[in-house]
Amino acid sequence: MQRIAVFCGSSIGFNGVYENEAKKVGAYFAQKNIGLVYGGGKIGMMGAIADAILENKGEVIGVIPELLRHEEVAHTQITRMIVTKKMSKRKVKISKLVDGYIAMAGGFGTLDEIFEALTLGQLGIENKPIGILNTNNFFTHTLNQLDLMVKEGFLKQINRDMVLVSDNIEELIEKMSSYQAPKMSKIVNTVASK
Repeated sequence: MQRIAVFCGSSIGFNGVYENEAKKVGAYFAQKNIGLVYGGGKIGMMGAIADAILENKGEVIGVIPELLRHEEVAHTQITRMIVTKKMSKRKVKISKLVDGYIAMAGGFGTLDEIFEALTLGQLGIENKPIGILNTNNFFTHTLNQLDLMVKEGFLKQINRDMVLVSDNIEELIEKMSSYQAPKMSKIVNTVASK
């Protein structure tokens, strides 16, 4: 895996465990020569992971929409900044740059981005591994909701299994590296190609 998109908060949260994990992930990415593609921010979790990678001489590519590109938010020290006109174009650009996705602690934006990646995988539009770094059980309730969706018949188990989960980055990257996308039904493939 040469580059991974990390979706995480523009806030740092109330518990220092999240910032510490972001720094650990950044150092790990740099050590393993994994480039980071992210939202381009210098604040919150985004800033913590980007700074940790930069401190360890790694690659950081930011993709930020024009409306968020102002001095208080945009990171000016990263390897490369790509500015898009719209949020939707940002997601497409990130998709073209990466080999997989990871969600870390964050808010609505983090969930939006990881669930869009999962939807693209479910439809067979993408076949990239999608990981959740479940630091401090941050995503446990979300994962329980996915299990309920399966139980109630709104999500197939094969699609639920696309979500790779670990509470440590080393194991998560190992799972992502050996990921095999599920075989899609002919109906899904037909819908996705239209």
